Amino acid sequence: MTTKIAIFGVGLIGGSLALCFKGKEGLTVVGHAHRPELAQKYISRGVVDSATLSVEEAALDADFIFLCVPVGLLEEYLIQLSKLPLKPGCIITDVGSTKASIAACALTLDLPDVHFIGGHPMAGSERSGVEAASSLLFENAYYVLTPPPDVPEEAYHSLSSLLLHTKAQIVRLDPEHHDEIVGAISHLPHIIAVALVNQIHAYDNKDSLYSTLAAGGFRDITRIASSDPVIWRDILLNNRSVMLRLLKDWNQEVDAFIGLLEAGDGTGIEQAFHEANSFRSQLPERRKGIITPLFDLHIDVPDHPGIIGRIATELGDQGINLSNVQIIESREDVPGIMRLSFRQETDMERAKILLQQRDYTVYV
Repeated sequence: MTTKIAIFGVGLIGGSLALCFKGKEGLTVVGHAHRPELAQKYISRGVVDSATLSVEEAALDADFIFLCVPVGLLEEYLIQLSKLPLKPGCIITDVGSTKASIAACALTLDLPDVHFIGGHPMAGSERSGVEAASSLLFENAYYVLTPPPDVPEEAYHSLSSLLLHTKAQIVRLDPEHHDEIVGAISHLPHIIAVALVNQIHAYDNKDSLYSTLAAGGFRDITRIASSDPVIWRDILLNNRSVMLRLLKDWNQEVDAFIGLLEAGDGTGIEQAFHEANSFRSQLPERRKGIITPLFDLHIDVPDHPGIIGRIATELGDQGINLSNVQIIESREDVPGIMRLSFRQETDMERAKILLQQRDYTVYV
C-alpha cells in the first residue's frame, strides 16, 4: 500500500521535505506548481515523483498534505483544501514560522475526518528556491509540531513518524507558546538588525565613512537584515501581538543601558556583558537553528597577488566546496584579513585542518 504525500510550495523547505521522502519504500511524492515551468523543474531535478498544476489532483487521495507556501498564503490554501473531498484520515500540516493564526483558522473550518497539525522545521538556508533543496537540510535540527488538543494521538504519531525521514528532532508545543519563543529568538533579532542597519544608513547619508568602515563585524551581526522583505512583512504582521510585547521588553533593555551610561555605571555595564556572555556560552554552537548558522573561517595571510587563487586551488584540489571569499578591510571584532565561507560545516572543518597543515593561522 502506497502513502501519497502532496506538497504545495516546492521551494527550499518543500523541496527538501520532498527529497527526504522521495525514494523511500511505500512513499510517493506529488508536488503542486502554479506554473508549468515550475512543474517541469521539479521533475527534471528529481525532487518529486510527479507534479501537477491542479490543487484538486495534488490533494486527491493524499494521506499527508504539506503546505509550504508563504505565511501570508497559508490560510487561503487551507480554506481551499477544506472545500475538497479529502481522503478520510488525511493529515494536513504546514511549515510556517508562525503557528497560532493558522491553528485558529483550522478550528473554524469543517474538516470531517481530516486532521490539521501545525509544523515548523527550524532550519533554513541563505539560498532559496527548489535549487537549494537538500535532503540534509533538517538533519539535527528541531522540527516543532503544534497539534490542537483534540487531535487523535494516532494522527500525531503518524505525522511524527513520517518526519523521522528528515532526521530532525521533533518537539511538541502549543501554537501560542511556539510564537512567543520564535518571536523572541528569530523575529525580534530580525527587527533589531533591520532597525540598526537603517539607523547606520541614515548616518551614512550625511557621512559616507559609516559605510566605508562598516565592513567585517558589522556585516556579520546584521546579515539577517538582508532577509526577504515580503516574507518578513507577512511573518511580522502575522505575529504582531507577540512582537509588540517583545518590542516593549526590548525598549526596557535599551532604556536600562541608557540609564547605565547616563549614570556612568561601569560596574553595571560590566555586569550586563558578563550576564550575556554567561548565557550565550551555554547555547549550543553547532545545532541547526531557525537563523542559519555561519560556517566561516578567518585566516591571516600576506596581502599579495595570487593568494586568493592559491588558497581556492588548494581547497578545490581536496574537493572542498568554497562558497565565498572576502578580503576584510575593516578588522574591528574580526580576526584575520580573509574570510572563507562554506555552505556545509563539514567543508569548513576540512578546510580548517588543511589550512593549518599549510601553516596558515586560522580562526573559527
